[in-house]
Amino acid sequence: MTDTSGNGRSGHGTGSGHGVSHGNGSGHGATGHRAGGVGASGDGSGGVREEAYDYVVVGGGTAGCVLAARLSEDPACRVCVIEGGPSDVGDEDVLKLRNWANLLDTGYDYAYPIVEQPRGNSHIVHSRARVLGGCSSHNTLISFLPFPHDLDEWVRLGAEGWDAGTLLPYRRRLLNTIRPVAEQDRNPVAHDFVNAAVNALDVPVVDDFNERPFTEGAGFFSLAYHPASGTRSSASVAYVHPVMDRPNLTLKLESWAYRLLRDGAGRLTRVRVRYADGAEGTVRAERELLLCAGAVDTPRLLMLSGIGPADALRRAGVEVLNDLPGVGENLLDHPESVIVWETPCPLPPNSAMDSDAGLFLRRDAREPGPDLMFHFYQVPFTVNTERLGLPSPQYGVCMTPNVPKSRSRGRIWLHSADPADRPALDFRYFSDPEGYDERTIVDGLRIAREVAATGPLREWLLRETAPGPDAVTDEQLSEYGRRAAHTVYHPAGTCRMGGEDDEGAVLDPLLRVRGEEGVRVVDASVFPSMPTVNPMVTVLLVAERAADLIRGRTGPAPPRGYESDVPGHTPGRHTPGLMPGEEQR
Repeated sequence: MTDTSGNGRSGHGTGSGHGVSHGNGSGHGATGHRAGGVGASGDGSGGVREEAYDYVVVGGGTAGCVLAARLSEDPACRVCVIEGGPSDVGDEDVLKLRNWANLLDTGYDYAYPIVEQPRGNSHIVHSRARVLGGCSSHNTLISFLPFPHDLDEWVRLGAEGWDAGTLLPYRRRLLNTIRPVAEQDRNPVAHDFVNAAVNALDVPVVDDFNERPFTEGAGFFSLAYHPASGTRSSASVAYVHPVMDRPNLTLKLESWAYRLLRDGAGRLTRVRVRYADGAEGTVRAERELLLCAGAVDTPRLLMLSGIGPADALRRAGVEVLNDLPGVGENLLDHPESVIVWETPCPLPPNSAMDSDAGLFLRRDAREPGPDLMFHFYQVPFTVNTERLGLPSPQYGVCMTPNVPKSRSRGRIWLHSADPADRPALDFRYFSDPEGYDERTIVDGLRIAREVAATGPLREWLLRETAPGPDAVTDEQLSEYGRRAAHTVYHPAGTCRMGGEDDEGAVLDPLLRVRGEEGVRVVDASVFPSMPTVNPMVTVLLVAERAADLIRGRTGPAPPRGYESDVPGHTPGRHTPGLMPGEEQR
């Protein structure tokens, strides 16, 4: 991802790799040159150094890496990626998947605080990755295909052309190695969690969550990783590392984009950048400017550039250039809480990333998919429960009841026109009028106790430490569940797609910013609604399709003659077959 503050934290990466520039260099790499032209600015910016490329990608995160690789396939196409963080090449701290938790609140993390949450946990810090590969270099790489019904919901919300039949065939283009957790990484306690969930709740074991859509089940997740080495198959590893020596691809790392500028014709074509050495410059897109900074920093960058809700921009001291009321609105997330048990001794050490298995339930049969999810951690996650005065066991496990389709909606806004000021993030956790999110957490805590009381998991557990056995009423569980709530770092929806008659839509279905020419958004902020499952693969699919839209190409066709046999799903809306890397099982 790219930070737009100009004051990013110090990085720990090696910054190695061909075609990488730091500071205010012009992108000279192993070949001794880059295709971008350099000259004086003609936009009244005082002669600031300016470079020109065909495409400028702002943010080298999950989507930005896909675009960098796909658009630079044409050797005549000059592509520049502006990324606020360091390279991940050769950086074992980033590349080792199981080290993910040690990246939080470090130089690899922008660590955005949130505003006061009257009905939630105000102490949540939202991790936003500051490294090449973005959140795919920073998260647990749990990888789910989006459900067909979630994509069909996008179409109903005005995102024409984003139906399951169009988007899911792009799964065959993904370059990441995605596969269920390897046998050597399957911890015995996680095995017993899966079996206990099956025994307690009468749900099926799911061997591969990506094989077909499901409504319920327990099993080991699919991850984007290489089991033999325990390393990531992130967007940077899969898409950018193999092509870093392309002479037409420039990576500007530790470079902070903080404002978009118009050219003489009124098009948004330029990005003002502050480099790691403090120098400033301008990078110009001669074809398109592609914003891939994520669901926090993309709307932030637009608003700093005068594009957003007019009244809010004026209050922040920003000159309004395009009154787009939806910028920063519709902030989505997957909120969750936690329930912790102590174990009498250390657990077996093997794991891919310490949260390798999960459980999905459908409480309401009218829903097309799961409405409650659990991650199972084979470590005690107590950062929020300790704050409530609850004990922190030396050894333990936990479950995290998660709201897959939260009904609460938040927003992002600017405090001021100063790019150094962090934006205000208000997720409005547990604020939906019907109390659906709150009810889901209470149900989840009760169901987690059922699983824990069932063999074979029961034999591993000594006692429940959070919330503890005294919390039994709905009111007690709700109060605890909301105050101990956390996030799995899935902000989305803040520059959503929509139809022409949708005043809140920031983008048209071709991902173009309304009222502007030559600028698109490609990241999780484009989501009209939140996918039920972890959204990283959805972002990859969106980026793959965006690369086709940008180049004017048609997408892959579904395999001939297939049809879905999943009840409630339209035939032809799901593409069967293996994810890349599954043949390695």
